Amino acid sequence: MPAPVRICFVCLGNICRSPTAEGVFRHLVAKAGLESAYQIDSAGTAAHHTGEPPDRRAAATARARGFRLEGAARRFEPEDFARFDHVVAMDLQNRSDLISRAPDQAARDKVTMLRDWDPQSADGSEVPDPYYGGDAGFERVFDICVAGCTALLEATRPAS
Repeated sequence: MPAPVRICFVCLGNICRSPTAEGVFRHLVAKAGLESAYQIDSAGTAAHHTGEPPDRRAAATARARGFRLEGAARRFEPEDFARFDHVVAMDLQNRSDLISRAPDQAARDKVTMLRDWDPQSADGSEVPDPYYGGDAGFERVFDICVAGCTALLEATRPAS
């Protein structure tokens, strides 16, 4: 059996966007019957919310669509570069922060943007931070995560 594909989704605080992407990706992987083929996590570039659950608005948006967001916020640590095959940033600042922390070129090469996986998104498109906005922002982020995670799953799906 091949080693699982290891993916970590990363935003700033790890309570809105990255847990949404993680929850969406987990759901898609389970629906495809590929749970043993993936290790999935999320983290933040900052430690502002360490230990906190996903934002209640993000969780409510996911729940309304039949998805679950779980886990507790944590900071992306340098050793995470060795733990993951793909480090998927939500925006350009997250990407820049991750690249600046990467110990070498191989680690930097693991960093991508979620929307870069989606052929319907323009290169460099970001997942906007909904934290200071209303419910519509969380709905939009959820839709973006579904599109990006669907494309990411197709691109990383192990050969059967």
